[in-house]
Amino acid sequence: MHEGKWEKRWHPLRGEWVVYAAHRNSRPWTTGKNQVPAAPVPAYDPTCYLCPGNPRVHGTQNPDYKDVYIFDNDHPVVGPHAPAIPDDQQVTGNGLYRREKAGGVARVVCYDPRHNVTLSDVPAEQIARVFAAWREQMQEFLANPAIRYALIFENKGELCGVSNPHPHCQIYATDFVFTHARQHLSAAEAYRKEKNGNIFEQIIQNEKADGRRIVAENDGAIAFIPFFARYAYEMMIFPKRRHATLITMPDAELLDLAGVFREVIRRYDKLIEGSFPYVMTVQQAPVDGGSYPDYHLHLSILPPLRQPGLIKYLAGPETGGGNFMADTLPEEKAEELRGVKLLSY
Repeated sequence: MHEGKWEKRWHPLRGEWVVYAAHRNSRPWTTGKNQVPAAPVPAYDPTCYLCPGNPRVHGTQNPDYKDVYIFDNDHPVVGPHAPAIPDDQQVTGNGLYRREKAGGVARVVCYDPRHNVTLSDVPAEQIARVFAAWREQMQEFLANPAIRYALIFENKGELCGVSNPHPHCQIYATDFVFTHARQHLSAAEAYRKEKNGNIFEQIIQNEKADGRRIVAENDGAIAFIPFFARYAYEMMIFPKRRHATLITMPDAELLDLAGVFREVIRRYDKLIEGSFPYVMTVQQAPVDGGSYPDYHLHLSILPPLRQPGLIKYLAGPETGGGNFMADTLPEEKAEELRGVKLLSY
């Protein structure tokens, strides 16, 4: 009775197993429900530190911006003014413990002056302008010898810990390469040596050949819930041409990528008839001066919901053991999202 519902799948980019037990979805749940109320949000909030014209925490006043607005984070995780670590304190514990200055650049990217919109509410052309602003930031980081990697990410919705609904994302540009990028690069190198091919292109080919997990596609980009998804509504969005970072993407391809991204997040919102929460990252190669021809940048979306109204908590297997246990199959969730009826606008 559980055939096709209970199995484990290998995650080729992370080198780990994901276990699927979709037959357990019928078990009763009394916790984990989405209790975040849908409160009305104004177009302008005088208390919001991201709205145009408002003061921020240290007194800096936002300009009366009309489009994308970028500024250095007032509470940076990394930054040029982080305290230096004395030489004699950098390596301790018989070489096991290391400390260094938390250098880098932390920035906030406001998508829109309006407080009450998300990227699913705006045209693809406006999303493409956001992507182009990211590209400009990446060009700056490439020219900065102190930066090795730049993580662009959006935490959307209170279920993802966001306290300010103003449409924005953040950038952490660091002097180290984030773990997921290192894992991806290692997997790509191993695949190149073993198969003499590109792991990302093979994943895209596999998804196109199967077809069941594709959620959106146009001439220049494609989105799918991958065969090895860990989260129920996890999405990978690729430009069809391989680029290691946003730096080499022309405007036309940014627009195609924006169009597919927009369709995905509109499907998310329509599925729950509200604003769908997610963590989105732009997965790119390092900007440390190296060459990374095998890397294929993509958008990764990791929503916290296991189904509409029900949160996926990371518990013993995920937090304690390090492997995901999923209660749904990627094919089922992709079918669910494809079945959403979108109005054209």
